[in-house]
Amino acid sequence: MDFSKSNIISKISLVHSLCKDFLKAELNKQGLPRLTSSHGHILYLLSKEPFLSMQEIAKKINRDKSTTTVLIKKLKDLGLIEISVSPSDSRVKCVKLSPLGVEYNRHTQEISDTLKSRFFTGLSSSDAQTLSTLLDKISHNFD
Repeated sequence: MDFSKSNIISKISLVHSLCKDFLKAELNKQGLPRLTSSHGHILYLLSKEPFLSMQEIAKKINRDKSTTTVLIKKLKDLGLIEISVSPSDSRVKCVKLSPLGVEYNRHTQEISDTLKSRFFTGLSSSDAQTLSTLLDKISHNFD
């Protein structure tokens, strides 16, 4: 096996690309709109927290305010989210899932479960934990 640093980075990139292709194909099969991973991340966050401000979303998805605004606009145009004014501060816009967004997340959760099953096939629990720990260490190098 080749354990060169360049080869490891290439393998991580390949796995990312394979996962992305898998998700795109599965979304197509179910007739769901193909969104970027940032859109999916926003929908996932909103499934965990019923209301988030635009600023909170930007921070959680690691995007600037203008990029987040464009992402949110697309989700709103697709009818997947609703935007309202915060009751405590009229300058703050709050975002929540629409009923269509809840349904979209239900479908994408099934796809995500299938992806996770395929991703971790052949890995022991210990392997998965080691992989997670190593990826956390790598990601912290970019903080």
